[in-house]
Amino acid sequence: MEATQVKPETTVAPPEGPGKKSPQLTPPKKKRKWVKRLVILLVIAALLVLALSRCMSAGTQVLSSAYLPYTAAMHDMTVAVSGTGTIEPIQSYKVTTLVSGEILEAPFEEGQTVHKGDVLFRIDASDVENNIEQLQLNVQSAQLALNDLLKTQSDNQKDRNVKADDAGVITELHVDRGDSVTVGTVIADVLDRDHMKLKVPFHSADASGFYVGQAATVTVNGTAETVSGTVESIAATDEVGPGGTLVRQVTILVNNPGVLSETSQGTASVGGAACASGSSFTYASSSQITAKAAGDLDVLNVKEGDRVSKGQVIGVISEADLETQIENARIALENAQLSLKNAQEKLEEATKELEKYNAVAPIDGTVLQCSLTEGQEVSSGQGITIADTSQMIIEIQVDERNARYIKAGMMVDINQYGTPYVGIVESVSMTASGENGVASIPAVVTVDNYDGSMIPGTYAEYSFVASESEDCLTVPVQAVKYVSFANVQLPETLDADPSAGMDDGMMDDGMMDDGMMDGGMVDDGMMDGGMVDGGVEALPQSYSGGAFADPLGMIAVPMPGGGGVVGGGSMGGSSGGASDDSTGVIVWVKSKEAPANAILEPDPTWDCPEGFWAVPVEVGLSDNSKVEITRGLAEGQEVFIGYQNPDEMYY
Repeated sequence: MEATQVKPETTVAPPEGPGKKSPQLTPPKKKRKWVKRLVILLVIAALLVLALSRCMSAGTQVLSSAYLPYTAAMHDMTVAVSGTGTIEPIQSYKVTTLVSGEILEAPFEEGQTVHKGDVLFRIDASDVENNIEQLQLNVQSAQLALNDLLKTQSDNQKDRNVKADDAGVITELHVDRGDSVTVGTVIADVLDRDHMKLKVPFHSADASGFYVGQAATVTVNGTAETVSGTVESIAATDEVGPGGTLVRQVTILVNNPGVLSETSQGTASVGGAACASGSSFTYASSSQITAKAAGDLDVLNVKEGDRVSKGQVIGVISEADLETQIENARIALENAQLSLKNAQEKLEEATKELEKYNAVAPIDGTVLQCSLTEGQEVSSGQGITIADTSQMIIEIQVDERNARYIKAGMMVDINQYGTPYVGIVESVSMTASGENGVASIPAVVTVDNYDGSMIPGTYAEYSFVASESEDCLTVPVQAVKYVSFANVQLPETLDADPSAGMDDGMMDDGMMDDGMMDGGMVDDGMMDGGMVDGGVEALPQSYSGGAFADPLGMIAVPMPGGGGVVGGGSMGGSSGGASDDSTGVIVWVKSKEAPANAILEPDPTWDCPEGFWAVPVEVGLSDNSKVEITRGLAEGQEVFIGYQNPDEMYY
């Protein structure tokens, strides 16, 4: 937004305070008037001599050319970055042949779409496939041999262990330890004395309602002792019982309390129904332990009367050459395991080799290049290139001066042959690259190829707004000077005086009428101890000649450390000046008197234009034509940008 230039205001003398009277001036005498005029002329001459001497002391010459002024004004600023970049797919793969052979299948051509997992090409691998088939048979054979050996060893070991088939008490041992036995030799008798059975008849009408597992009560004859039992079985058919009645045999299993034997007798009742007659008890089970292998009974670890459990090993039958057999079995087992391992490794290698003869698409994409056709004899290294072109990337180079404005996630305008796209900054490199003294920062921009018209390897234009500032104070880039503050004393304040530079009439009627001639300049100390006696020494700076070092087109950016005046620091107060390596930014402000933020004694090498003061400023954005002034300058102040003399035009 362009701002209206502020016109200089006329300074009005303040009214007298209450109770004060204006001094009464008496008309000067003619002689005194001539004396004053003479003094003024002498003062003016002294001023001119002093200014000229300062310019001559710098070894330069005053230019008489008129300067090009510029009035600081408010504008909107937009800093944009633009350029061109190469378009590349976000994902691309080149799938190449790893072996030589004949192409049996190559279904895709350039420009076609492929999906992940699609077969890209297949090479004749009949020799490898036949080898794999044979290796698979070898693996199966080795596995079977190993399994048979393990089973034989297990059976031999199992058969030589003498085990009890049922739980019970050993009632009789038929052999002693060390005896030779053959297959089927009875080793011991085992009797289950803990459980007894009682088989008694029940009337058929009662037994028809019984079921296996039903509770029963058994009474021992002679003692009248009762024990609990359960129905183990019920006969399926009836038979004729005592008195010609029909009965069914019911077997009841009871726990032996320790007093029952096969000579004991008893009766039973089930569900309240009593049996038709009693019967003798029998043992629940009896069995014999027999040898299942021939040899010597080297181990026999039980005796008659011992209780054994089902499956318990009571002895071991050995062979005379057992150690030899064990060693042979171990060697055979190791050989079988090694054969299996070798067969499996060869099969795995052949399977991996087979993978080289076939290739599938790793992603969804488009075929960019293909050198394979069906029936073609190929060597390793040939292949097909596919890429995901639904999204593209553009690598851009951002000037180091604008690098701080670009961030991941920013939107970027993309234009290719008039077609607009919107890109997103994916990443910004942390390493700069330089060429011809200019550094740039690489950044990657992703863009959706929504219409499919972006072709890899082509170029596109990009642009993005680096920064914006609304209604900010600006000056041309020619007005901004980068200088060293090493040899100057900085002002106490950086804040601009809005009134400074608004009235440049040094010799107008106002200056004459406001006391410069009528005793002001003389009477207010310029002669009476001011300039002559060490009072005010600050004078408007004058151009010292020589070439005016103005960096044409230099982009003004804030100095490091946040201070645009002195890098990394503040103004530093009124004493001491800046450090030897301090640098800053100044503008030349036109003013008849020194602004409050002016450098009163600038460095002679700065080439001071006549009638202007060096003022430190802080700068912000720049669009290569204007520079934002964030501090140190006020709207309406006039700044120096160059000279009008065509032969000495400095910008």
